[in-house]
Amino acid sequence: MTSFESRLPAVASHGVDHGMDHGATDAAQSAPPPPAWTNIHAPDALRATTSDAERLAPVGRWRATRAYLRNPTAVIGLLILAVVLAAAALAPTLFPEDPLAMVDRPLQWPGQNPDYPLGTDALGRDVLAGLVHGARVSLLIGAAATLVSVVAGVLVGATSGYFGGRIDDALVKLVEVFQTIPGFILLIVTVAIAQPTIPAITLAIALVSWPAVARLVRAEFRALREKDMVMAARGLGYGHTRIILREILPNALPPVIVMASVTVATAILMESALSFMGLGDPNTISWGSMIGAGREMLRTAWYLSAIPGLAIVVTVLALNLIGDGLNDALNPRLSEGR
Repeated sequence: MTSFESRLPAVASHGVDHGMDHGATDAAQSAPPPPAWTNIHAPDALRATTSDAERLAPVGRWRATRAYLRNPTAVIGLLILAVVLAAAALAPTLFPEDPLAMVDRPLQWPGQNPDYPLGTDALGRDVLAGLVHGARVSLLIGAAATLVSVVAGVLVGATSGYFGGRIDDALVKLVEVFQTIPGFILLIVTVAIAQPTIPAITLAIALVSWPAVARLVRAEFRALREKDMVMAARGLGYGHTRIILREILPNALPPVIVMASVTVATAILMESALSFMGLGDPNTISWGSMIGAGREMLRTAWYLSAIPGLAIVVTVLALNLIGDGLNDALNPRLSEGR
């Protein structure tokens, strides 16, 4: 009896172990297969898959698109800009001749000659042809200057906001140096030194515009660099470049896109001001140069300055409406109730 009782714990223990082995086997069979990612270390990341992210990304884009299209003023601004872009793109087809060439008697008022609906200027040049060709130059300078300023601002702002420390201090001081100089004075001096050509004007406007973009991007990166998604990416062993380009930058882009639309409008105004002062490219025609050419005849032929000035006002208004619409659509707090 004693030997039998002494075997009972062993048998019970063996039964428990055998049951546990069966339970472990069942759990192993019912467990999901290991993830395909080999560098996963964070426990929370085990539940995430690439397909989930790819499936959720278009939803946000469609939400922003629907919010933008439900904004009537933003749609009007987009339509106005589309008309201006179409006119600029079709300028060589609609008016194949040189817009600086003399075509008829000078100072014909709008509607006076059906061949020239907007009249002619003091040198007998077609105002409508100059207006359409001038849109190409003004929009080209505005878009190119904005592209350069956004790229430079994102590089500086992202580096400063992500790394912080001495790098941040040095880049902030660099931005402050540019912002302490009056922007328009720096623009005039730069163009005067580099000679007034389209590339020089574009780079000069970008030189004035990039500090504002850099400060915005820096603020966004400083706010996003401690978020859970960034901490999870660091836990996965991702490098700085991938974290900046794949995790932080896409979330920091909405305010940058809004600022870019406003920067295009500001660049067009800067180019027009330079051309009005005689610092534009003399070999091309732009809206600013048309206003400058007609300023001496404001009392006798005011339409020479009013028509290109109205084109600038309409284009800048359209860009501002687009910027407001993008801000409402890309900002979830503003578009939540739409």
